[in-house]
Amino acid sequence: MQTGLNLTRRNLLAGASAAAVAAALGGCANALDRDTLRLIHGATGGGLKDTLDPHFPVAYPDISRVRNLYEPLFQFNTDYIIEPALAEEMESSADAKTWTIHLRDGVTFHHGKSLTADDVQATFERAFNPDNVAPQAGELASVADMAASGPLDELTYRLVLNEPLAIVPELLAAYGLGVIPVDFDLSNPVGTGAFKADLFVPGQRSRFLKFADYWDQQASVDELVIIDFADDAAKVNAMLAGQIQTTDNLPTYLVESIRDQGAQALISESGGWLPFTMRVDLEPFSDPLVREALRLMTDRQQLIDQALNGYGTLGNDLYSPFDPGYADDLPQREHDPEQAAALLAQAGQSGLQIEVVTSTAVGSGGVEAANLFAQQAKQAGVQVRVNKVDSSTFYGEQYLQWPFAQDFWATRNYIPQAAQCALASSPYNETHFDDPEFEDLIMRARGEVDLDTRNDLVRQAQQIEYDTGGYIIWAFKQQVDAYTQFVEGLVPSRDLPMSSFLFKRARLTQGAV
Repeated sequence: MQTGLNLTRRNLLAGASAAAVAAALGGCANALDRDTLRLIHGATGGGLKDTLDPHFPVAYPDISRVRNLYEPLFQFNTDYIIEPALAEEMESSADAKTWTIHLRDGVTFHHGKSLTADDVQATFERAFNPDNVAPQAGELASVADMAASGPLDELTYRLVLNEPLAIVPELLAAYGLGVIPVDFDLSNPVGTGAFKADLFVPGQRSRFLKFADYWDQQASVDELVIIDFADDAAKVNAMLAGQIQTTDNLPTYLVESIRDQGAQALISESGGWLPFTMRVDLEPFSDPLVREALRLMTDRQQLIDQALNGYGTLGNDLYSPFDPGYADDLPQREHDPEQAAALLAQAGQSGLQIEVVTSTAVGSGGVEAANLFAQQAKQAGVQVRVNKVDSSTFYGEQYLQWPFAQDFWATRNYIPQAAQCALASSPYNETHFDDPEFEDLIMRARGEVDLDTRNDLVRQAQQIEYDTGGYIIWAFKQQVDAYTQFVEGLVPSRDLPMSSFLFKRARLTQGAV
């Protein structure tokens, strides 16, 4: 990609501090100088596998980048309701097998090309590639009839499916299904977002420039810089020192402290979750009695109170609390170490010793929850070793292979979330859950047009996961981010951190210098 920097200067950036980075990028360490309005965001995690690929984001820095470079056909608003983005509207056939998409007129890619239905075709062909299906495109890819699909005219596209799929709108609203042009080249990535790419150093930082021909709300800053932070203290100190202006996943115990120093916390209701992940195909977690024991030895309220400092709501080992079919009638699991110990004895696992793998990359509260869980487990006679690794290791070659670990997930409805993590074919099946009855229910539910019938199928699927799944979902965390007193315009969002990472909303005041 063209960076606008010579190799010597780029190498300098690769080893620079946050303050030096801001200076090297063309101005003082503050966000505002005489010539350039610059917003610098401190992102949680990241590593050498960082990417600008619109269809394969993994960690928070990846997500923050693709949200500003690319846009999907539809999107979730801050209340987690689907609304138009690059598509103005879409209609379905009665059997939910044919979907006609009407594109917005007047949208331009960063290199000057106008958006057309041919670009939608190119996007689907790339995301549905059977040799490398995009994680958030898996459900569509599995049923799309690409031979029958295609442009009807310049701004109309017809998507034909081999079987009914009633949830197409929410699938097309996935942040990992951004639309690309027919001539897309990842070495020089081009999208339709409010910012265009300029500099990218994996595991370090990236820089984006305001896109002057953006079709929607123009960004008020000239540049967006995203810096990876593996250490919570470093990113908070950088914000308080004026080296960055925003940060996602603020450690919740620092909310009052940053307010005392003039910064602001951005607190959002969320369906996001920080699960403990148990591989159901490996001993001892392959025994349902062991999995149930681990759930019962979890003091969920204590985890919320201490690991999240109260910024969360009780979880019951099921995801997608905003889904209309969410099974809120299932009995809430309570902390019961005595029963947990009894189940372990029944399973022949008294005195169990296990390791949990964690990282700051899973977001605020993750490492704290792992350490606290290890203390709670002692009450049931279980010894838990906490193995804290860096983000590159956690999301490296062993990711999805850890026997017992953690992860983070953003808000999703139930069927798309299950497709991401709970089917044998799921791209992020970290628990290696594989239940044919569960899979059959999900397949039937996703094609069911009648909402009441679909919700009933979802309820049955949730019962199976509740009884035999591989997750400990102890809470839905309130998303806590932060920004300095010189930033305006960011609003709470149920969807993703930091106002859904849409930095076009952010405004800098003159006090930034």
